[in-house]
Amino acid sequence: MLEINKEYIVTIETLGYEGEGVARINGYPVFIQGALTGERIKIKIIKSKKKFAFGEILEIIDKSDGRKIPDCIYFEKCGGCTLEHLKYDCQLEFKTNRVKECIRKIGGLNDDIVLPTLGMKDGYRYRNKGQFQVDLVDNEVKIGFYSEKSHKIIDIDSCLIQDEESEIIIRIIKKWMKKHSIMPAKKNGAFFGDGILRNIVIRKAFKTNEIMVILVTLHKEISYIEELIKELNSNVTGIKSIIQNINDKDTNWVMGEECITLAGQNYITDYIGDFKFNISALSFFQVNPYQTEVLYNKALEYADLSGSEVVFDAYCGTGTITLFLSQKAKKVYGVEIIEQAIENAKVNATLNNVANAEFFVGKSEEVIPNLIGKGIRPNVIVVDPPRKGCDIKLLDSIGEAKPDRVVYVSCDPSTLARDLKCLEEKGYRTVKVQPVDMFPMTKHVETVALLSKLNVDKHIDVEIKLDELDLTSAESKATYAQIKEYVLEKFGLKVSTLYIAQTKKKCGIEMREHYNKSKKDNQAILQCTPEKEEAIMDALRHFKMI
Repeated sequence: MLEINKEYIVTIETLGYEGEGVARINGYPVFIQGALTGERIKIKIIKSKKKFAFGEILEIIDKSDGRKIPDCIYFEKCGGCTLEHLKYDCQLEFKTNRVKECIRKIGGLNDDIVLPTLGMKDGYRYRNKGQFQVDLVDNEVKIGFYSEKSHKIIDIDSCLIQDEESEIIIRIIKKWMKKHSIMPAKKNGAFFGDGILRNIVIRKAFKTNEIMVILVTLHKEISYIEELIKELNSNVTGIKSIIQNINDKDTNWVMGEECITLAGQNYITDYIGDFKFNISALSFFQVNPYQTEVLYNKALEYADLSGSEVVFDAYCGTGTITLFLSQKAKKVYGVEIIEQAIENAKVNATLNNVANAEFFVGKSEEVIPNLIGKGIRPNVIVVDPPRKGCDIKLLDSIGEAKPDRVVYVSCDPSTLARDLKCLEEKGYRTVKVQPVDMFPMTKHVETVALLSKLNVDKHIDVEIKLDELDLTSAESKATYAQIKEYVLEKFGLKVSTLYIAQTKKKCGIEMREHYNKSKKDNQAILQCTPEKEEAIMDALRHFKMI
């Protein structure tokens, strides 16, 4: 272990999953927030464990050419934009390399198929939705975002990735709360009996400039609400909807299920490309409309439709990608497990006079085989799964359906790589992987991948027994206890052995027969949260298991 408060001069070797600098002291990894690859810096050890340590920068001796002064005054405190000290072209390079690493280490594929990340002009003012936390700290109302890896609120007056109108709206609400002693629902991060306002959500339609303001409260009664409505409408052009959302649960979920329209209509209207969408308070809509159009057009390009094809859109959500596909397909079938999302998809199709799209509620891995059983065979299958990736049964269904092409849209390069590996085993070749920067200034990256069915006459199957493969060497690099310790120390999260096993399974570390093992119907199994899965992924990378 390294000695706490001891100072060292180190050289940063690489950037970690969170964008932090990684150095080694006698082979001992040290994570330094804010450091960049190639920099020579003086650090102080602030936390030390058996396998790793954390340091803080005391002095940057040799700066990286990629370093820039952050434009945001809250950068060092706020947990949102972790890469703002890195020039934007270097951010894109970091994201490309991250995707390449996953494709190579998890997918076992040649990373030459990964194309350079498609970015924006400058990476600011791109978010059409802001979710602001409200808290009472030292008897003062704080409205803003969480600091990094904590529930401490950073009180902000400006956020450079949000739309500028949101700053005006927050100032008006804060002034109203102070004038009438409207209390936040939380005091120092915990619910207390006297408060009501827990969150503020602001949505803006960039094409129409329509704005929705959502007040998330513990209960229905809000004093002096008419005055707030008047102030908002008088000072902010474009407000078309003011909504109250009721969330009385002691949970981290931002919004509840009940919405009350306080003023205006219950939706705003925006466009992606030529398609029109009505967006309600609870509707899912991509937060970066500029890059969403880039992503969807790339998916449409990879689908390579001529007008005669049948397309399945798995995990279709509210049908945004489905509508894009409908432009050039004969017929598109959208499948989504969330009933409300399918209702929204049908409304969106009607709104845009799309007649060649049909939507189904249910699990994609169950609905798609049923469609095939009815004689409906897809030429192309598009998938856009959640962060955990595709269900293995859906991947099996794709293999059985044998579409000519598979287009995979992903928000997690690790699970993308795992699923590409599985599809390659089912007779597909990954042609190319295109990262798209949907979230500039952050670590996140979206990708769209194209897979093509192999010509069965030009390749042969080779059977390799599992005992001929060395599948245990990676697992021997760290015990479950070591992974738990790493995650607790670095992220402040407690993870179970089950969660670690689930994440390792997604990375293909465990035996394939365990990954494919069927479970009893309706068997209740806890699933790892995205936040904890990301932390475990970081640990697996640290121990060089992926």
